Amino acid sequence: MRRFINILFLLLAAAAEAKAQKSFELPVWQSGECVDADCVDARLYCYLPEVANGKAMVICPGGAYEFLAMDHEGHQFAPLLNKEGMAVFVLKYRMPKGRHEVPFADVAQAMRIVRAHAKEWGIKKVGIMGSSAGGHLASTLATHYADSITRPDFQVLLYPVVTMNDKYTHKGSRDNLLGKNQTQELVDKYSNELHVPDKAPEAFIVLSSADKVVVPYNSLQYAQALINKNIKTDLHIYEGGYHGFGYNTSYTEHKQWINELLYWLRKR
Repeated sequence: MRRFINILFLLLAAAAEAKAQKSFELPVWQSGECVDADCVDARLYCYLPEVANGKAMVICPGGAYEFLAMDHEGHQFAPLLNKEGMAVFVLKYRMPKGRHEVPFADVAQAMRIVRAHAKEWGIKKVGIMGSSAGGHLASTLATHYADSITRPDFQVLLYPVVTMNDKYTHKGSRDNLLGKNQTQELVDKYSNELHVPDKAPEAFIVLSSADKVVVPYNSLQYAQALINKNIKTDLHIYEGGYHGFGYNTSYTEHKQWINELLYWLRKR
């Protein structure tokens, strides 16, 4: 009898968890919308909350535009944000391999998908979030958006690559995005601190002062560019630490920065 009760309890718990987090997967591109052979690789992993608060987040994992850290910079944020009532969309964007327009096309299309289903999914505001090279992609959308549909309502950046300037950029990310023989025109185009518009999304930026992979100047320079445009900017630099902490609970300041993020998101 006790075994039966335990099994029943587990089944009920599983059912409750499934109800609390509805998840599914969508292609970013439909047939005919994208002609590249790897268009089918772009995917959107969707997590809808049990009770929606009207907000959503499209998440771009990092990986130097060479691979994607889908778990600790992507999927692991879904339960946290779902609990807040936010819908979460983790984007598996295509690797550029020197095709600089490809990741941007994927993230812009992801925004269109979310906004097209906004009423169905209980969404009123859509933010963009990215880590490292994913932070570069997120900030590229935040500075180069084409219209109100692709413009994020807010941006969350974790230790982002921002500039393509040789002195401060992450060279692996730059080479993978732009190719080995970059023109100055492309370097300038994807140095996002140079392109902050007057209506840039409000920003939350977090990083570690000891980051040796993507130097903090990327975040500092971008934050100053946002402030120069009177864009509300919340910048957090934690002592020590390392690059790529993402949702890792082993990071010393994990609880602190997560609480700061949730506090900021609740005000949006």
